[in-house]
Amino acid sequence: MGRHFFTGFPGFISSQLIRELFRKNQSQEVITIVLAGELIKANLEREHILAEFPNCSIRIVEGDITLPNLGLEDQAVQEIVPQIEVLWHLAAIYDLAVPRDIAWKVNVHGTTMVNDFVRTLPNVRRYMYFSTAYVAGIREGILRENELIRPPAFKNYYEETKYEAEHLVKDLKLEIPLTIIRPGIVRGHSETGETIKFDGPYFFLNMVDKLKCLPFIPYIGQSKSTINVVPVDYIIKASTYLVDEKCAEGKTLHLTDPNPHPVQEVYRTMVKLLTNHYPKGRLPLTLARLSLQVPLLRKNLGVEQETLDYLTWDAKFDTLEAETILKKGNITCPDFIQTMPRMIEFYLAHKEDKSYQIQIK
Repeated sequence: MGRHFFTGFPGFISSQLIRELFRKNQSQEVITIVLAGELIKANLEREHILAEFPNCSIRIVEGDITLPNLGLEDQAVQEIVPQIEVLWHLAAIYDLAVPRDIAWKVNVHGTTMVNDFVRTLPNVRRYMYFSTAYVAGIREGILRENELIRPPAFKNYYEETKYEAEHLVKDLKLEIPLTIIRPGIVRGHSETGETIKFDGPYFFLNMVDKLKCLPFIPYIGQSKSTINVVPVDYIIKASTYLVDEKCAEGKTLHLTDPNPHPVQEVYRTMVKLLTNHYPKGRLPLTLARLSLQVPLLRKNLGVEQETLDYLTWDAKFDTLEAETILKKGNITCPDFIQTMPRMIEFYLAHKEDKSYQIQIK
C-alpha cells in the first residue's frame, strides 16, 4: 500500500477508482488535486466516500494541472512529493464539441505539466494515464494497442488533443514506470446503471425519449459498423488490477469491449426498451446531420451533432494484450446488450434531473 495521487477528482471515474482502491485495501490514503471552483463538490464527494470507508483518508489540495507544479503551494509540494507512489491522471475535457483552444490547454498542456510533476516524484512506482481508444481519429480497420499513428484527420478536437497528450506520456516510458489506459465509450455501471452524466450513448436515449410520442421512430442512416461501449465497473476493476501488475508496466492497453455489437443492434434495443416498439423506416444520415446543425433542435433532442460521426466509423480495437493480463484476474467486459436494461432503468429514473444532462450548445 502507498499514497495514490489523483487528477480529475471528483469526476465519476476517479471517485469510483478511489472507492475500489479502498475496498481492495490497495491504498488507505489518497491525495487529490482540485480546482478552486470544484472544492465544494469535491469535499461533498470525499464525505460520501469516507462514510463508506471511515478508516481511510482523502486529502484535497487546491491546484490547477495547467500550471507549473500543478499550481500547488510550495509547502504542499514539499509535503506530498515524497509520499506519492502512484499517480492517476484523469483530468481532461471530454466534451466532443469542445473548442480546440480549451481542449489543448487542458488535455495537452495540462498533461505536459503533469508529466513534469511525475518526474519530480522520487518514490513513484506507477503512472496511470487515462487516454482514449479514440486517439485513432478517422483511421479504420484493426487498431492495435501498441500503435500510436497520426490519422489523416480527427473527428473532433477531443480526439486530436488526447492523441497529442498520449504522445507526450508515451515519451516518458523510458523514464517512468507507466501504464496508458485507452477506454472505449464509458457508460454507467453494468449492474446498477449508476452514472453521473448522460453523455455518449445516453444522447441517443435522450433523442428516443423525446421522439417517442411519434407514431414510429426511424433508424438513423444505414451502418454495418460496431460501437464500442464499456461499463464503468469494467474500467474500475481492470484499472485497479493493472496498477499492481508488473506485466502492465510500460504497456498501452485497450479497455474496450472485445465483442462490440453493431450500431444498428444497439439502437434497435434502445428503442425497444424505451418505447416497447422496434424502429421503423430510416432517416438518412445526411438529413440527421443537417437537422442537428440547428442549435434549437440539438438542445431539444439532447444530442451533440458530433455523436453521429461514430455511427458509421468502421474500426475494431485489438484487445489481446489487455485480455491476456486481465484474464489472470478473471476480469472480463460485461455484454452491452445483456446489461442495457439496467442502463435504461437508471436513465428513466433520473432523466428529469438536470444535473445529469450535458449542456448542449
